[in-house]
Amino acid sequence: MGARKKWVQIAIFAIVLIIGVFTIITNLSASDSKKYPQQGDKATNFSLVGLEGETHQLSDYKGKPVLINFWGTFCPPCKEEMPALQRQYDKWSKQGVVFLEVNVDKNKVTVQGFMDQYKLSLPVLLDAKEVVRKQYGVMDYPTTFFIGADGKIVVKKIGQMTEAFIDETLGQLVNKP
Repeated sequence: MGARKKWVQIAIFAIVLIIGVFTIITNLSASDSKKYPQQGDKATNFSLVGLEGETHQLSDYKGKPVLINFWGTFCPPCKEEMPALQRQYDKWSKQGVVFLEVNVDKNKVTVQGFMDQYKLSLPVLLDAKEVVRKQYGVMDYPTTFFIGADGKIVVKKIGQMTEAFIDETLGQLVNKP
């Protein structure tokens, strides 16, 4: 009977331990999402070098609406939405909207080849070390942040966007008082 009682105590201890570990992990992951910029938060400033060699800081575009798109050449939905982003860039950049295509590929030559192959002229920023990706808590590609002229994130869109969605969202940013 004593050996059985000991096993019951060990089983209860194991269950309590598992529940405790689960609670700690859940609380840690919940607090992680709070440290990344979310809709309604001020966009976190960053500095990255563009494909053409120029340095871009988000703060350089203060007072302008900004679209930040995190993408990679390895990502099929990113490739599919890129022509729509290019058309929207051609339309909205004339109205003061800034497009920052943050690429997370490791190889600049791959990115340049992709841009040339698809005849894209959007401004591409290189985040090979994924510093800005981590700063923004981006886990899935593509992920796009629409930032108002006031510097606050108006929309955070995870996943591929339709051209209509991009156009409508940018229209709201440009017409926002």
